Amino acid sequence: MVIISKAVLRDFARAHADAETPLEDWYELVKNADWKNFNEMRNTFNSVDAVGNDRYAFNIKGNSYRLIALIIFKIRTVFILFIGSHAEYDKVDAATVAFKK
Repeated sequence: MVIISKAVLRDFARAHADAETPLEDWYELVKNADWKNFNEMRNTFNSVDAVGNDRYAFNIKGNSYRLIALIIFKIRTVFILFIGSHAEYDKVDAATVAFKK
């Protein structure tokens, strides 16, 4: 899969050092995946949630953090839209959250 953008992960890891290794692990798994649909993705991440509008929420570091990605399976592209604590995640609408530069 093509991931847009790794810089988002790096920036978050700078502020949350405990998330660095789990985010690197997530990145490598996703980069090497070739999912055709949600069910295939679920074989890799059994706790991933479909939250609507082609957006998916991943648990990071044992659910300490949440990552929302827009995934377009047809073109094998993953857009990282949000990373935050569980409390921060609860304040966003996961189905409509948009990419921020």
